[in-house]
Amino acid sequence: MEAARSSRTMYECLLFDMDDTLYPLSLGINMACRKNIEEYMLNHLHIEESEVPRMCLELYKEHGTTMAGLKTLGYEFDDDQFHAEVHGALPYELLKPDPILRNLLLSMPQQKIIFTNADEAHVAQVLSRMGLEDCFQGVICFETLNPPSETKRTTVLCKPSVEAMEAAIRIANVDPKKTIFFDDSIRNIASGKAAGLQTVIVGRSTLVPGADHALNSIHNIREALPEIWEDEGEHLEQIIQSSAVETVVIA
Repeated sequence: MEAARSSRTMYECLLFDMDDTLYPLSLGINMACRKNIEEYMLNHLHIEESEVPRMCLELYKEHGTTMAGLKTLGYEFDDDQFHAEVHGALPYELLKPDPILRNLLLSMPQQKIIFTNADEAHVAQVLSRMGLEDCFQGVICFETLNPPSETKRTTVLCKPSVEAMEAAIRIANVDPKKTIFFDDSIRNIASGKAAGLQTVIVGRSTLVPGADHALNSIHNIREALPEIWEDEGEHLEQIIQSSAVETVVIA
């Protein structure tokens, strides 16, 4: 990515997690996703039914996503099929347009990028349902961090690994000290801080290890971080390129 940047800018980029960050955990999308993952493990990988719930949760905790854990254990399955089964049946109708968040995002002078472990089709669904599809200038997702390969994938690069954080920083070509990372996951926040990012935990009213700020709701961002709007510096024109994604970024 090539960019013209001003050294006067306090923040140049805002990295946003998507699920349970742009909308609340209480909506139920997360639980529906876990249910779909468990059904996939049962019906496609033929894992013992009594073991599925425990295994699903333990792999998520140990590897960042259950999918990453399954790959590490040697289970072979198609990435696209997995995402289609797990995300394709989600109750997207629960997501509604959010004009308040839309106006907040559009008023921010920095470039804004989605950084998620999910696949690009899921990102498109969520942003479209929320009316936010034109609020972000780039997406770093599963396909960005794990580009198609002719060999069988045995590992998945994903949050909360510091390697995934550093990869996102490289892909976005941003200065982590001038980048704010918003996420609902305590583990992701800790890794983001380890990678040098400024961090905001979303969905909590108190700080967690590695967090610079805490937001009970993403809607509270202007009150908690007014400095985002204090520097209306010149707009940046950038191009994010990877083997999986090419996105014109205008911050």
